[in-house]
Amino acid sequence: MNREELSFDDYDETINPAPENTGFDTVVETALSRRGFLGGVMSFGVGTFVLGTTALSTPAGASADRFGFEQVAANTLDTITVPEGFEWKPLTLWGDPLWSDVPAFDEATRGTAASQARAFGDNNDGMSVFNLHGKTLMVVNNEYTNRKLLWGNRPDAQPETDDDIEKGMMAHGVSVFQVTPVDGDWQVMLDSDLNRRITPRTEMDLTGPAAGHDLMKTAADPTGTKALGTWNNCGNGETPWGTYLACEENFNGYFSAEDEAHEVSAELKRYGVSSKDWGYGWAKVDERFDVSKNPNEPNRAGYVVEIDPFNPTSTPKKRTALGRFKHENAEVVIAANGKVVVYMGDDERGEFLYRFVSNGIYTPTGSTEGLLDDGVLSVAKFNDDMTGVWLELTPETTGMSAAEISIHTRMAASKVGATTMDRPEWVAANPAKVEAYVALTNNKNRGVKPNAGGDDTSANGVNPREANNYGQIARWVPDAADHTAKGFIWDLYALAGNPDVHSDAYAGSDNINAGNMFNSPDGLLFDDNGLLWIQTDGAYSNEGDFAGMGNNQMLVGDTVTGEIRRFMVGPKECEVTGMCWSPDRRTMFVGIQHPGEKSGSHFPHGGDTLPRSGVFAISRKDGAVIG
Repeated sequence: MNREELSFDDYDETINPAPENTGFDTVVETALSRRGFLGGVMSFGVGTFVLGTTALSTPAGASADRFGFEQVAANTLDTITVPEGFEWKPLTLWGDPLWSDVPAFDEATRGTAASQARAFGDNNDGMSVFNLHGKTLMVVNNEYTNRKLLWGNRPDAQPETDDDIEKGMMAHGVSVFQVTPVDGDWQVMLDSDLNRRITPRTEMDLTGPAAGHDLMKTAADPTGTKALGTWNNCGNGETPWGTYLACEENFNGYFSAEDEAHEVSAELKRYGVSSKDWGYGWAKVDERFDVSKNPNEPNRAGYVVEIDPFNPTSTPKKRTALGRFKHENAEVVIAANGKVVVYMGDDERGEFLYRFVSNGIYTPTGSTEGLLDDGVLSVAKFNDDMTGVWLELTPETTGMSAAEISIHTRMAASKVGATTMDRPEWVAANPAKVEAYVALTNNKNRGVKPNAGGDDTSANGVNPREANNYGQIARWVPDAADHTAKGFIWDLYALAGNPDVHSDAYAGSDNINAGNMFNSPDGLLFDDNGLLWIQTDGAYSNEGDFAGMGNNQMLVGDTVTGEIRRFMVGPKECEVTGMCWSPDRRTMFVGIQHPGEKSGSHFPHGGDTLPRSGVFAISRKDGAVIG
């Protein structure tokens, strides 16, 4: 199988295999006992939790139906399917210009590095809308690019020139652009003085504990305080002071060595860095991506990047206090005591869920500059008795310095015995009550082999199924309704599964049925009404264990009643990811990533056109508010 056909995690594992399966001789016995236990949970626990009768529940009396739409059926169409009474339209697609002096996207050439640097990037993911003084801005992550599409005009879809490689580089990063309604439809404002592309070549400040540390210093930056660029940004976050948080995820796949026999350090291996990249070839045009020549450069990636959207000349800041790992999103909450809390998942099989609590207090009129640089980073421990605790990552608990904790966060989490998770992706905090949810998208290695650090991945309460290809959504309530509390109680809001194929735990929880089933929950976001929007990034074969699930989709969950209803189905071979609302909440913006990643789509234009990722506007035909 070639690199294009492997997922990010799978390709990492081919380069850096996990440790030998030592300590797992009792996996089969554990699996059998766990399934027996889970059967009891399914009958008397998880199903009950879903219906909301535990300490995590909201009292009865909520409206029976808060959705406002009829569920759409699963399908395998090469289009976006929305409920009756709704419609969708493209807002911007990969390669669309952000300035009028940029040529329109050319399917024959797929553009140049120069045109791509001033156009909307590829494979958009997390996104936000900001509104200030009547101006509306969108900020959108451009996670990565489909190389066989980007270079599809070349023989064998391989780059022929340095410009081809640079074009791929410029398709990454973040797109910032002004939007405005025109005749009822939202449009990108070309040439707005707020439009901006942030790319792997944009200068960034390194802040927090790791800034200036020896592990951050390079020949190009002997101070260890300035980095170039951001790439592979997955989910996102927003701060109450109006900034955008871009979250660097699979940063490792862009580093290589001219000598493929070069051995990287054990610390870099833990993050998937090796002498081979994923085929982007960036080291051929930029020496900082050659780990044999710049072994510290990977230490400068894998962070949360804070961007001021309304200041196009501002320097983005990599906030190292939030830890270095494969960030999914950054969910920001202001606790009752005024401290800033940031929840974050590390999206790799068997990695961890994190929380940052600021030492400072947020006030609307006070300075916010140091709030994300000074605080305590913790990692979650989920106990099987449905309690949990946040384990602080400090020099005292880890034997590491504050800078080392910020740079080698995974190792710090392993040292304190955190719970290995089934790929923790987006975290969403409920605006209606003090609770939070995390999408645990899937983990084929659960109970099969340890994580990249050698940590035990046997089935446990919050990750109860071996070889988990369906995923689940967990939720927790902090002690004393305080997001800064060290303790919490937890349950499972939903176990994804297929009740048409399985009759055991893999059928899913009681709120999963033949009409709404899905796999691999990924994106999570609450609307103002406390409804949980769920986006998926999983198997779309519509066969075998996934029969009846169709394409990837977006659903809505009522966290009071437990009901889940399908709102949207994406086109073929896509991921549905990233969403936000217009200021008047009459339009929902949704991201469609990598349609046709296996050459099976021509979305959105059909015919023989290239499939293109993009942002799409969904609205009610009657103009009513959504969410």
